[in-house]
Amino acid sequence: MYILEPPYFLLVAGLVAAIASGVAFQVTLKQLVHEWYRTHSTRALSNLKGTQLLIPFLGISGGVCIFLGSGLAIFGFANWLGYGLSVVLTVVTSLLIWFQLGRLLAVLEKGGSEALDLDFLRAKE
Repeated sequence: MYILEPPYFLLVAGLVAAIASGVAFQVTLKQLVHEWYRTHSTRALSNLKGTQLLIPFLGISGGVCIFLGSGLAIFGFANWLGYGLSVVLTVVTSLLIWFQLGRLLAVLEKGGSEALDLDFLRAKE
């Protein structure tokens, strides 16, 4: 079996996977927040980070990892080095983003949507 060198197909496939997973993540997050806002359930908004959000988030992370590794391979890095770097960068960045999402959801739960509105700070200046 002939594998393309450099991996242009993997570059495009990773980008498409990340974008498709990003759209699914956006729709799911909006739906969950809207449902929480409508019902004001006792279930903590920060606990909504279950498998409904985790699966699309992992899709985004996997697509970005493949895209980044393929991009590094295209620019001349050895495959093992390019994909190794992309895995490390993607895992660290994804963990930071996931924890930040949890913090934002906690702020949203405590203060409502006004807690995330930063435009009111400019009016006070």
